[in-house]
Amino acid sequence: MADPIARLTVLLAKLPGVGEKTAQRLAFHILKSPSDYARELAEALLALQKEVRLCSICCNLTAQDPCGLCSDAQRDERLICVVESVPDLLALERTREFRGRYHVLHGALSPLDGVGPDQLKIKELLPRLRGLNELIIATDPTVEGEATALYISRLVKPLGVRVTRIAQGVPTGSDLEYADQVTLARALQGRREL
Repeated sequence: MADPIARLTVLLAKLPGVGEKTAQRLAFHILKSPSDYARELAEALLALQKEVRLCSICCNLTAQDPCGLCSDAQRDERLICVVESVPDLLALERTREFRGRYHVLHGALSPLDGVGPDQLKIKELLPRLRGLNELIIATDPTVEGEATALYISRLVKPLGVRVTRIAQGVPTGSDLEYADQVTLARALQGRREL
C-alpha cells in the first residue's frame, strides 16, 4: 500500500489551482489537525458526492430540490439570469443586486471541443420562458460565451421574450489606457445615463 501522506498529496494536487507543494502543505495540515477535523472533512467529501444533485428547475447544484433560490418566494420568477456555471451564479449572488431566478447552463458552446447545444442545459430553460418578462444572459465575455449568448438570444427572441446581455466594460480601479479595444467598445455600448 502506498504511503498515506504521498497518496493524499497526489489526490490534493489534482484539485484545480493546487500544486504539489500546496498539496503537501494541506496534507500535513490535515495530519496535524485533530482527528475530528479529518473525519469531518472525509464525511463532507462523501456527502458532496452522495447528496448534491442538479436542481430540477434551474440546474443549480443543490442538496435539496428545488434549490433554495428557486424556492424563495421573494424572488421574481418573471426574470431569469442565464449563467455558464455555478461559480458564476455565486458571483452574481454576492453582489446582492439580482432578485430574479437563475438558469445554469453548465458550460458554453464550443464546437471545437465538441460542446454543442445538446451538451448544455438549454432545453431545460425552454419550459421556463412562459410568462417571462426578461431573460438576462450573463455568459462569459469569451468567444464561447458570446456564441452561447447569441444562440440563446436567437432561440428565445421569436417567442416574444425580452432578451438582454449584461454590460461588459472597464473594471473599477483600472486605467483606460491599459484596457483593450474590445473592452472599451463594450464599455461604450453598455453605458447608462447618470
